[in-house]
Amino acid sequence: LLNISPVFPAALYLVVNLFTRKQSARLEKQNDVGWKLFGKVPIRETSQKDPKKMQKEYEEKTGRAHRPLSPKQNVRKNLDFEPLSTTALILEDRPANLPAKPAEEAQKHRQQYEEMVVQAKKRELKEAQKRKKQLEERCKLEDSIGNAVLTWNNEILPNWETMCCSRKVRELWWQGIPPSVRGKVWSLAIGNELNITHELYDICLARAKEKWRSLSTGGAEVECEDAGFSAADREASLELIKLDISRTFPNLCIFQQGGPYHDTLHSILGAYTCYRPDVGYVQGMSFIAAVLILNLDTADAFIAFSNLLNKPCQMAFFRVDHGLMLTYFAAFEVFFEENLPKLFAHFKKNNLTPDIYLIDWIFTLYSKSLPLDLACRVWDVFCRDGEEFLFRTALGILKLFEDILTKMDFIHIAQFLTKLPEDLPSEEFFTSIAAIQMQSRNKKWAQILAALQKDNREMEKGSPSLKR
Repeated sequence: LLNISPVFPAALYLVVNLFTRKQSARLEKQNDVGWKLFGKVPIRETSQKDPKKMQKEYEEKTGRAHRPLSPKQNVRKNLDFEPLSTTALILEDRPANLPAKPAEEAQKHRQQYEEMVVQAKKRELKEAQKRKKQLEERCKLEDSIGNAVLTWNNEILPNWETMCCSRKVRELWWQGIPPSVRGKVWSLAIGNELNITHELYDICLARAKEKWRSLSTGGAEVECEDAGFSAADREASLELIKLDISRTFPNLCIFQQGGPYHDTLHSILGAYTCYRPDVGYVQGMSFIAAVLILNLDTADAFIAFSNLLNKPCQMAFFRVDHGLMLTYFAAFEVFFEENLPKLFAHFKKNNLTPDIYLIDWIFTLYSKSLPLDLACRVWDVFCRDGEEFLFRTALGILKLFEDILTKMDFIHIAQFLTKLPEDLPSEEFFTSIAAIQMQSRNKKWAQILAALQKDNREMEKGSPSLKR
């Protein structure tokens, strides 16, 4: 390398320069071919010409002089609508250095642009009307709620015993109880047949806390009314409560660990396991307790919770009384076939029994399956009509989605009813429930249920196998 001649750098420069020129000439030739395909002037020519000279040549060729657009021509005078995006804009006149559009093309583009503007205006007007309608409905709803609150507070609640069964009150009940008085109405409607007091709640809660401490420290079994239930059973129940609390209305984030109502929900469920050790804790209870907590003070929520679970239907399900549960399902199917014969036949054909979808609905009183505001409206009428309305609501759901369900097979029906759509329209939903007739061959729900229970008892007495 040290013996290379000093002439070499100059020679190298000549070779590189020659190679570059040949490469450039080849590219220019390719570019010329490419541009000629489109009938346009090659780039190298346009870059050498003066723009003013190009404009003059174009004017001489076309026979018309170019006049610059005035600001008024650039901006439309009466444009009272601003397009949603620049994609809606077109250039009516091309730049001066390009050939003018043919008249037909320019007219076509102008029409397309005007149509786009008209459609955009229609959409904006439609959205404005929709927002206005929603605002009017919201104001109307707020006014009706305000008037209903006054009626409930001033007329109905002070005279509950005499007015609770009146036609006026029942109609107001169906429309939904205002949230501010909902807790009071639920407490009165559910009642307190068990005569539970705030002091009894405190006692049950204290026992529950003592059990929790004992189980957490691994101490001896606590002597309590539930003697006979092992520490392992109570510990399993405690763990199940903890697990279920984290699953209760997870979207609200108020019952989970660290949330404002986590300890309250835990306390009510724990106190109930001490109050009713024969029932204990069953999955689904957490949703019922949570809805009551959102509408009542803690002790009052516990009182309503205990009395609500003491109702015949809830006790049958939470104590897993299979015979009575099957009786409820049979009664439900009587009204199912009466109201929705086509869907009933489709369910029978696919071997879809009521327990597949009803158990979850009944265990949580629809609070898990429906949006919370809609579930509270179901609770309103449930407090008015009792267990019958739970099964009427189920038939209302099936009626609302009858057309969809009749086209599904077993798997898809089960999946759909297990997870209902979240955007259920409230009025349409209750209109569907209202269309359900809870009367079969001149017999009401209570009569059908009582007749089925009687038949079951007679079968059990007459059948040794059932007796065993």
